Amino acid sequence: MSQQPIDGDRDFEHSPLSGTFSRDGEQVDVEIYRYAGTQDPWQLVVVDLSSGRPTAWAQTFATDQEAYAAFTAMVEADGMAPFTGVMSPVRH
Repeated sequence: MSQQPIDGDRDFEHSPLSGTFSRDGEQVDVEIYRYAGTQDPWQLVVVDLSSGRPTAWAQTFATDQEAYAAFTAMVEADGMAPFTGVMSPVRH
């Protein structure tokens, strides 16, 4: 588990499921995290690597697997456009 300090006194614990995700020529950084040393719910933020624009989920997740499943379900349903703003070509 990697930890990075914030505000000088709190650390985040990042899920091993966090990392770069690529599809259809687009890349995003999937960040699944919670405060280190807690059993707090997991948070999910997806950052478009080309623009730096973040997309954060309002809900939290009991497990990091649930957070990752929410991300992949959105990708399967809508592609990468919700995160990158790039519309995929229509497929017939």
